[in-house]
Amino acid sequence: MKSTPLLSAYRALAIATGCALLIFCGFIIAKYGFDTGAQATMYVAMLHGYLYLAYFVVTFMLGQKLKWPLGRMIFTLAAGCIPFASFVAERRLMRDITAAAAPAPAEQPVRA
Repeated sequence: MKSTPLLSAYRALAIATGCALLIFCGFIIAKYGFDTGAQATMYVAMLHGYLYLAYFVVTFMLGQKLKWPLGRMIFTLAAGCIPFASFVAERRLMRDITAAAAPAPAEQPVRA
């Protein structure tokens, strides 16, 4: 599969959602561990929420287009809510697409 706008949007949203989630985790630690940044935590949570909604829609559309099995679809959709998982899912998808696009190795003739 060549690069499409849907694939590019997925990659960008996977990275943005993953980064926003990691930042949100840091703010949660600051809020509950050090009793600071409550207002900022709300804004970071909203940012992650909006990014995750876009990630969810684009990932679902990509999964439908690529005819993913249900298990892969669920893992990839949930990856936006698990720290670091969106990075793993994005890398795995790109590895699979690159492998599928690579030409098959030519058969070597058998020499006797």
